[in-house]
Amino acid sequence: MKFSKYFGPSTLVTAAFIGPGTLTVCTMAGAGFGYELLWVLLFATIATIFLQEMTARIGLLTQKGLGEALRSQLQQPVTRAFAVGLVFVAIAIGNAAYEAGNISGAVLGISGVFGESFLWAPVIGLVAFGLLYTGKIRLIERMLIALVFIMSFIFTVTAFAVQPSIEDIFSGLFSPHISTQNAFVILGLVGTTIVPYNLFLHASSVSSKWKHADSLKDLRRENAVAIGLGGLISIAIVITSGTTLYGQSVSGMGDMALQLEPLLGSWSRYFLAIGLFAAGISSAITAPLAAAYATQGVFGWNPEMTSLKFRLVWATVLILGTTCSMLGYKPIQVIQLAQVANGVLLPIIVCFLVYLCNRKSLLGRFVNKWWQNLLAILFIALSILLSFKSLNGVFAIL
Repeated sequence: MKFSKYFGPSTLVTAAFIGPGTLTVCTMAGAGFGYELLWVLLFATIATIFLQEMTARIGLLTQKGLGEALRSQLQQPVTRAFAVGLVFVAIAIGNAAYEAGNISGAVLGISGVFGESFLWAPVIGLVAFGLLYTGKIRLIERMLIALVFIMSFIFTVTAFAVQPSIEDIFSGLFSPHISTQNAFVILGLVGTTIVPYNLFLHASSVSSKWKHADSLKDLRRENAVAIGLGGLISIAIVITSGTTLYGQSVSGMGDMALQLEPLLGSWSRYFLAIGLFAAGISSAITAPLAAAYATQGVFGWNPEMTSLKFRLVWATVLILGTTCSMLGYKPIQVIQLAQVANGVLLPIIVCFLVYLCNRKSLLGRFVNKWWQNLLAILFIALSILLSFKSLNGVFAIL
């Protein structure tokens, strides 16, 4: 069996969403609601496989990024300007929030070993800036992604080691329940799994491996395996925290590390610190980069990484994320709010994606089938419902 058939551009998507946001929000979901919200991750994983297949199909058949494809299909100047502006705002705001969560995750990790300091956020921001500016990030990214997957493996093993209730797990997976109390966390779980910028990143990266329409079957298989694996990891984190932390308050890394003690004992704190740092700084590099690619595509700029406009976009996202991380909010809160921001902005991006996947001038006979459009509409409707419920809860508190 050739493993290269099952791991490729979609693996980058998996590595991107298994970051500090996933670890934090999934831990808080388990601690606050036990196994009750497992159905959200099952739904979000299936939706991610489905949506990433759509954007990967666009990348394969057009050999263009999602932003470029959108710009090419909107010929009317006013419509194009509105759509381009909307996508730009969504990506800029979403990635800035996500970047704040990434840097806060890395800060949370490094603070667990060396103690808290106001300087950690700007230091991490400068490291990410230097790596992005030089462009020599591939090797470091691979090393950090390897650390993220090691952390994920540990959580999966721990999920078995804590001996959870199988009956309760199945109940959580297949008994959906939405309330005012859990809507905010549900939206966070959706936002940490279906990441809007990953739709742009995936379409742009597909052409590095897949070149012809004949590869569509292989692309779909690789997409399902890689993202399905990521979903299982998220579920394992909820199961672990739901078994070991249920009913407890989670306010810092020490609380989060308790869930790994059944397997790692006193080493759990240090292992989690390394994992959070690796997940945070690898995502702190990829999020601004994805924002720059998306912006370059919708505006039709020079695609070179060294161009001034390209660098200005990723630098802006990085600076905004670093600044938000430095404002004094607790890292756990920043990370959770970043995932909620993703969940709120997601329906906007998905609407454009569905539009493109129904354009025969773009995809020919590979446009969406009726059932694919139906599923997309149902997903958009559920995302909007969750957004309204969550925002209503926030304003009610304020």
